[in-house]
Amino acid sequence: MSEAMIAPLTGGLSPSAISLAIYDWAIHLGMAPGKRLELVQKALRKSNRLLTHLAATVADPMTPPCIEPLPGDDRFTAEEWQHFPYNAMAQCFLLNQQWWHNVTRDVPGVTPHHEDVISFAARQILDVFSPSNFPLTNPVVMKRAFETGGMNFIEGFRNFIEDANRELTKQPVAGTEDFIPGETVATTPGRVVYRNRLIELIQYSPVTETVHAEPVLIVPAWIMKYYILDLSPQNSLIRYLVAQGHTVFCISWHNPTAIDRELGMDDYRRLGVMAALDAINAIVPGSKVHATGYCLGGTLVSIAAAAMARAKDDRLASVSLFAAQTDFSEPGELALFIDHSQLHFLESVMWNRGYLSADQMAGAFQLLRSNDLIWSRVVRDYMMGERSPMIDLMAWNADTTRMPFRMHAEYLQRLYLDNELAAGRFMVDDHPAALQNIRVPVFSVGTERDHVAPWKSVYKIHYLTDTDVTFVLTSGGHNAGIVSEPGHPHRHYRITTKLAVDPCLSAEEWAADAPAQEGSWWTQWSAWLAEHSSPEKVIPPPMGSSENGYGAKEAAPGTYVHQK
Repeated sequence: MSEAMIAPLTGGLSPSAISLAIYDWAIHLGMAPGKRLELVQKALRKSNRLLTHLAATVADPMTPPCIEPLPGDDRFTAEEWQHFPYNAMAQCFLLNQQWWHNVTRDVPGVTPHHEDVISFAARQILDVFSPSNFPLTNPVVMKRAFETGGMNFIEGFRNFIEDANRELTKQPVAGTEDFIPGETVATTPGRVVYRNRLIELIQYSPVTETVHAEPVLIVPAWIMKYYILDLSPQNSLIRYLVAQGHTVFCISWHNPTAIDRELGMDDYRRLGVMAALDAINAIVPGSKVHATGYCLGGTLVSIAAAAMARAKDDRLASVSLFAAQTDFSEPGELALFIDHSQLHFLESVMWNRGYLSADQMAGAFQLLRSNDLIWSRVVRDYMMGERSPMIDLMAWNADTTRMPFRMHAEYLQRLYLDNELAAGRFMVDDHPAALQNIRVPVFSVGTERDHVAPWKSVYKIHYLTDTDVTFVLTSGGHNAGIVSEPGHPHRHYRITTKLAVDPCLSAEEWAADAPAQEGSWWTQWSAWLAEHSSPEKVIPPPMGSSENGYGAKEAAPGTYVHQK
């Protein structure tokens, strides 16, 4: 109870976990005179670099900067930042940022996890004091103020009041009201054909005279609403699959409440994937299924496929995993928020509520990309007085869900901390769900800038299976890399297939050998599904199967997607 009461004051972060990281770093830095001397030397060299650069710019204003921002840092790229004194502020900040990186890294004896936590915390604190975050030290904001006579600050204040009011009254983010599932997004025609306490199974209406015999089952992550795969008509993966002649089923997850606190990982497997397969087998009897999972849904599909393989359940034709990890030994920056102390703290919070709230999860993801998701918004909305136009992907991202206590605790403990799945120790029905038992072909997709499931972690499916694996590395991040429809500009991908008998390459070797191709990976996946389907197409199956208890119900997107 005490930890549950403390949680609102710490943003859900464990004070013990943070303290342990600080103590570990501080003690070892205090016992490393060589490291401290190195930091003094670096500080002197950086000061000299800055002074030399400033002196050079007096003689030649076009002098190149002495330090460039890190890739993806666009705070100081505008033309206004290239002139004195703003260029000096930017250079000073970047040098200081680099020095603090040296302070928090490579301290002898510090636990790697604690080093990551300290480095991350230092970066967050530094970002608060970036000159781009203050009106008087941001030349772009000052230029805007001169152009508008200061009206940008008035508009910014109005935006702030509107956002604060929406936050206090639990209203959705401004602009999301234009994206309503079933009206402007999630509009692919279909019907709910099955419902239990955890899922609605949607079957989508065919648009071709004949279809591939093997249907596709899509299992999305339940950390967000399913319709990221059915956004606007022009970028809906589900609509694209239907147009390519595939019979598509998709799970829409129930948004858990405190009543669902005891739902566990195996409940999601049984009431989710296995129940959906039973329904599909009744509607399309005799056909195998292309099981497809996205993010956490992909991890669940891999667990279900491994358990089915051990039980000699041969209902799957293939397995496709989108930005889904099966080995959690290197889970990326999300691991900053996951250790034994933090998990204990989270369990206390979830025990009190029965679930992990959406705002806590959203806060963690925003911190991972604070420049893009927090500070750039502060500058744009509250200083520039502008509103970026809401897009479907941003509206979906604001349509959050909750995570039940037991499931989330099991997920973090068994997969992230103990890495049971990769070790062959994840038990299903008292037997290990060994990924090596999967014999159907696997199609795996990683994204280049994924901060949730880093592509090198996703790539480890090669090391855990003894089957043919087709791996795709696509441009974009965890969400935008998957929503990568044909015709989308500036998209590229790499793709190769490793047969079961082929030697396994490291991720670095694979990236060096796989040539980049322009366009969308969707076309490759659709062709791969067709290649692993029966050669003869068939008449589309009926919508549901009333005689088997799977009659067509509400029109897609169903009712669960509207649960708040």
